[in-house]
Amino acid sequence: MSDSNTTFFTHPSTFILLGIPDLEVVHIWISIPFCTMFIIALLGNFVILFIVKTDPSLHEPMYYFLCMLAATDLILCTSTLPKMLSIFWFNSREIDFDACLTQMFFIHTFFAMESGIFMAMAFDRYVAICDPLRHSTTLRNPIIVKMGLAILLRGSILALPCPLLARQWPYCRTNIIPHTCCEHIAVVNLACADIRLSSYYGLFVANMVICLDVFFITVSYTRILRAIFSLPTKDARLKTFGTCGSHLFAILAFYIPGLFSVFTYRFGHNVALNFHVLFANVCLLVPPMLNPIIFGVRTKQIRDRILRLFTNKGT
Repeated sequence: MSDSNTTFFTHPSTFILLGIPDLEVVHIWISIPFCTMFIIALLGNFVILFIVKTDPSLHEPMYYFLCMLAATDLILCTSTLPKMLSIFWFNSREIDFDACLTQMFFIHTFFAMESGIFMAMAFDRYVAICDPLRHSTTLRNPIIVKMGLAILLRGSILALPCPLLARQWPYCRTNIIPHTCCEHIAVVNLACADIRLSSYYGLFVANMVICLDVFFITVSYTRILRAIFSLPTKDARLKTFGTCGSHLFAILAFYIPGLFSVFTYRFGHNVALNFHVLFANVCLLVPPMLNPIIFGVRTKQIRDRILRLFTNKGT
């Protein structure tokens, strides 16, 4: 018996983003902290880019990687937050099919890039602390550019099959996505086909990116901590560890929520959908907001430059 309420979409012209399911009546209130975090993320990351660009003393590998992180954060949050806020404020839920797949590509590419940049920053700290005499020759500008391109290519290559696989599935029953953005699994779950290939590939990418990068970061910091604890004086140990403190805080702020979101989405079937969606948005927005704050507060050179910038403007 056919269902008259079922509509078949081979390729729907548009998807409808529902927002946060069951919390539609409080969308306007949810938008307030999200918009605030978005503004902080934009201002903070632009300030980081401006300071590093205009201060020649900061033209070093550590700050080049920080600029890559700031640029990645800007693209990551601007690829999702404007549409999310338009849903919350104006009930503008429609998104073109191709635009949805493009957003999916950007989300997963730049999430993978952020992870890769943290791994590159850990390598930079490892060379600077464990082999300081070779730091300037190991991380020359051409090598940093190649590392940045490799991180971009890895993210793009790993993310590209997600929208390609999503495009090939036929869609049925509905074109309503119970999410604020075109997250990979949220989209392909609408398909009336066996989506195990998409599901397994998404899980493979999450493990490939997060677990592999966390492994190399852990190896780097294990060696860094050994080098720190072998220093002769407590002051030297504290000073050296302080150079890694901001990086460690940023790593924890990125990976802990990210891992929790990935595995609860895949295996937490008893967790409410609105919690999944809300937490996924937090994972996309909180690291871009926190990174410039963490590095701005805990990195002396950047902190001093920010203070000089606002002091000069005040006078």
